Amino acid sequence: MVVTDDQPTPTDGDDPREETSGGDSPDSAATESDDLSSRYGSDGPRLSPALIATLVTIPVLVIAGFIAFAALRPDPTTPVESYAASESASADCAKLIAALPTSFDGFGDKQVTGSTVKWPSDGDGEPVVLRCGISRPTELSPTSNLQVINPVQWFITDTVEGAGQAYVCVDHRPYVAMWIPVNAGNGPITDVSAVIATTLPRAPLDFG
Repeated sequence: MVVTDDQPTPTDGDDPREETSGGDSPDSAATESDDLSSRYGSDGPRLSPALIATLVTIPVLVIAGFIAFAALRPDPTTPVESYAASESASADCAKLIAALPTSFDGFGDKQVTGSTVKWPSDGDGEPVVLRCGISRPTELSPTSNLQVINPVQWFITDTVEGAGQAYVCVDHRPYVAMWIPVNAGNGPITDVSAVIATTLPRAPLDFG
């Protein structure tokens, strides 16, 4: 008995293991790649020279602006430097300034500009500042709280939180103002009080 196999015999070129993959054909992918290359070049999209120049210029302008701001910013001042000066300058100010201490602990040598004296901080803090010959503090009144230091009477005119206090000597003439930064302690105003007591004439309190 002869058994006949009904399964078709593969013909040449037909491989039963061969599968047809879906998606774009190789020819269409190559065509799309050719289109991108012709549009953008072989390296892909490129920025225009004008855009590159703009991207470079913007940070340069920002840096230049910060430098200009730092250069033009006024030097920081203390409250006593804005106080009005007395109409008549007194020769006693020169006498006082000459007798002031050269330096304080933590501060450099005194720097004199007219009737203003500064002792710069040895660190990053603010200087001790003295001004001689300012006008009478308008806030001074019979109820004002005065500080007696060695044995000069001082009136606190300004307090800047975290920075310091401004004082005006009110029982000697001419009026003398001091700025005491928070890191200075009591040494500077104590020493200056002793100099005021021996160089400037005593005067009654003037409440206006």
